[in-house]
Amino acid sequence: MKITSMFSNHTVFSFEIFPPKKTSPIETVYDTLEALQDLKPDFISVTFGAGGSGNGENTLAIARRLKERYGVTPMAHLPCIHYTKDQIDRILEQFRENGIENILALRGDRVEGMQPAEDFIHASELIAYIRDKGGFDIAAACYPECHPEAPNLDTDIRYLKEKVDAGANHLITQLFFDNDTFYDFRYRTARAGINVPIEAGIMPVTNRKQIERMVTMCGASLPRKFTKMVQRFEDSPEALRDAGIAYAIDQIVDLITDGVDGIHLYTMNNPYVARKISEAVSGILKAVPVC
Repeated sequence: MKITSMFSNHTVFSFEIFPPKKTSPIETVYDTLEALQDLKPDFISVTFGAGGSGNGENTLAIARRLKERYGVTPMAHLPCIHYTKDQIDRILEQFRENGIENILALRGDRVEGMQPAEDFIHASELIAYIRDKGGFDIAAACYPECHPEAPNLDTDIRYLKEKVDAGANHLITQLFFDNDTFYDFRYRTARAGINVPIEAGIMPVTNRKQIERMVTMCGASLPRKFTKMVQRFEDSPEALRDAGIAYAIDQIVDLITDGVDGIHLYTMNNPYVARKISEAVSGILKAVPVC
């Protein structure tokens, strides 16, 4: 099933998972898949190892398992900066042969010590390339607080418009902790003529190290309410976990109430956290009137 069609009749609720590290067998993620599929998400996205990491095959295997064993619609991430057109062609053919029809097309992170392949410099180029191949539903990433490499948000939104014009059918945001940031971003994108569904990416933060890593990677700002929570419970791992879950639930309820197109939950392969949040918001999602 193509994911774009899901947005027409309800608030989409989806998960992100990642393959195990190269040093771990793929079977280590199967218990997570078992638990997550039981929560009945609309789809599950599977991240893709950066160029040369060797995890691309695991992405395909996990996506295929989601589709064939669990009946869950998969979306495969596909970064391009370290791949040639021939390599992308082979990956797309593997996706096609295995019935994977939803792709999150990304530039991807630069890998230290590896030179970019230079066939695709920007995600918009990959999106247009996949679109011309036909048969795939294409999503793109967006940054409510501006991509770390963009000079400002207005410029970043212009680049985002290029992704949509190139063929992206829906968008998934990077994580954020202040919903007003998302609402401002949604207004700006609409003003720029971007009219595709936008899923809000929510990450339940369950430990301080995770917070520091995410802020360093994506530049997300931390509102006072959030930092007070962390400071209050940082010496109690279980309390911080529960507080982080509660904070994410509060974000999601507010977003659904405000008519968000969808929620994309960054699970960090933690089925306990995903279950707690899913159970808390399931009734609200079902109560949202169909437009």
